[in-house]
Amino acid sequence: MHLRSSDSLQVWWHRIIKLHGLIFGFVVVISSSMKRQANTNRIQLDSILNDPVTVVGRTFAIVIQLLIVASLLGFSIETLPDLTAETRGWLRWLEVITVVIFSAEYLLRLWAAENRWKFATSFFGIIDLLAVLPFYIAPGADLRSVRVFRLLRLFRLLKLVRYSNAARRFHVALNIAREELILFGTVSVIMLYLSAVGIYFFEHEAQPTHFASVFHSLWWATTTLTTVGYGDVYPITLGGRCFTFVVLLIGLGIISIPAGIVASALAKAREIEDK
Repeated sequence: MHLRSSDSLQVWWHRIIKLHGLIFGFVVVISSSMKRQANTNRIQLDSILNDPVTVVGRTFAIVIQLLIVASLLGFSIETLPDLTAETRGWLRWLEVITVVIFSAEYLLRLWAAENRWKFATSFFGIIDLLAVLPFYIAPGADLRSVRVFRLLRLFRLLKLVRYSNAARRFHVALNIAREELILFGTVSVIMLYLSAVGIYFFEHEAQPTHFASVFHSLWWATTTLTTVGYGDVYPITLGGRCFTFVVLLIGLGIISIPAGIVASALAKAREIEDK
């Protein structure tokens, strides 16, 4: 009897192990199937969100663009004086509806992204977040700071860049010419400072009010290097005028250089796009 009982327990034990194996295999198959289905859904959603070539993608892009324009128009109307309470109520509902849709869009883009952290920290990911962030921050903020947060709603305008091929190409061009533009910006700042120092030494004694310090001279250096020349501050000494002539020549070069850099980068971006 003892042997039969032991054999029976072994049989049941083997059956339990086999059953657990079947259940585990079933769970693995179901899990794998769900992952494949989720991956398929993610790819389909990503195609709708980021591919305006398809009918659904194009419709989605047009709807989002119209909502962006409507949101910005509502923001502009809010600045009008003497608005009725009813009008402000309608504008508030417009704000709520657009924010809900933009929030859903951001969450869907985040879920559909292959690398979610990369999307969240990308240019468009940050813009999408900043487009809805003021709505959630402002209700708990001090009333004096609400005005500052409302300015962040203008980031919705940058959301339109996502749906413009030319704007995306310009973004690629800026990335291509990033190092050159940084170098140009650094040189421009150095030239701006040297121009302010130079005109200060030439004009300080003759015009101590306008050129009281190097910092006061920076305004003249900015308007002269950019070839704007407002005429509110100008040199009256011979040395100052000769120095201004040199700065103006340099300014013409400073204006033309970034245009050439960006134009060349845009041509490369076009080649990359065609490939």
